[in-house]
Amino acid sequence: MKHLVIATTATSTPMGAQKYETEITSRAHAALAAEGEQWQVQRVVSRSLRSPLPGDRRIPTGRLFKATRLERRILGGLIYKRRSLVHRMDLLLPPPPGPDVVTLHDVVSWKFSDESAPVKAAAHELRAADAVICVSQFTADEATELLGLKDPVVIPNGVDEDYFDAQPLDVETLNALGLRKPFVLYAGGSAARKNLPSLADAWRRIAGVRPEWSLALAGPTTPTRSKLFFGLPQLVHLGRLADELMPGLIASADAVVVPSLYEGFGLPALEAMAAGTPLLCSNRSSLPEVVGETGTLVSPTPEALAAGLEHVTSGSDEIVRLTFLARVRAAQFTWDRSARAHAQVWRSVR
Repeated sequence: MKHLVIATTATSTPMGAQKYETEITSRAHAALAAEGEQWQVQRVVSRSLRSPLPGDRRIPTGRLFKATRLERRILGGLIYKRRSLVHRMDLLLPPPPGPDVVTLHDVVSWKFSDESAPVKAAAHELRAADAVICVSQFTADEATELLGLKDPVVIPNGVDEDYFDAQPLDVETLNALGLRKPFVLYAGGSAARKNLPSLADAWRRIAGVRPEWSLALAGPTTPTRSKLFFGLPQLVHLGRLADELMPGLIASADAVVVPSLYEGFGLPALEAMAAGTPLLCSNRSSLPEVVGETGTLVSPTPEALAAGLEHVTSGSDEIVRLTFLARVRAAQFTWDRSARAHAQVWRSVR
């Protein structure tokens, strides 16, 4: 019997990467068994030495960021069984003594100074891995050019089926959140690549044209974000919301905006597409790859975003048509399909 270890790290603030980990792990055994092979699948969750979070291993996370390749290999030999195929879903984790598969969501650590610095040994370990899975062709191309990877495997993310079945939140829930329709929703972080200064400028330009609309910001509220949007009209700060609330919130929105300069995949765009909500997004990085021709894609400048907001909130027949096509396209991105593609990679590594 073959042994697959899916290695992840514990976190108190799950994001898109953790959604990916959960969905692939939960489907791994079934995807491998589809070919009649016998596999044992184990998820190993590592945490820092003092972390109160649940997990299976404790590792010196601070040390691992700057550890030498030799130090990381030694630790990997202590964490994993020698004959196991290990799929590392976090670059912080050390490489195993046996077959090594790694997921690379993006290369933002190497490109943006406000993001977490890259693990010192990560680029070398990616080049040495038996297989590297990238979530988009854009990320694969970036990794090939910037990190020297050869032949990374592209496997897109999926979208939760809850978004296809999502029902808009009732009036009482919307009121409790401080929302009233119609509203545009932004759901995401405040890193530089998210391009919030341009969104704020665009809203400043468009708010007077759409006085009945509001802009809702979901995601961690930071001093920088609060300052950036301070004084803008028709604005609602929602803060970080429970994951189970998001499908209904996106289905309730009258438009979703994704103004990013850089995304490794762009899950918020795909979630809006699945929920049947009109989408405005940047035409940069992986977003055109995910959205195709089913959304309003514009240059991520304040002027273009303002024009895009005016268009996507117009209720035109073109917006209705694109929203229908987007929902059809989103149905192609399933976690089952993604898991089956992962299983092909795992089988190929000996």
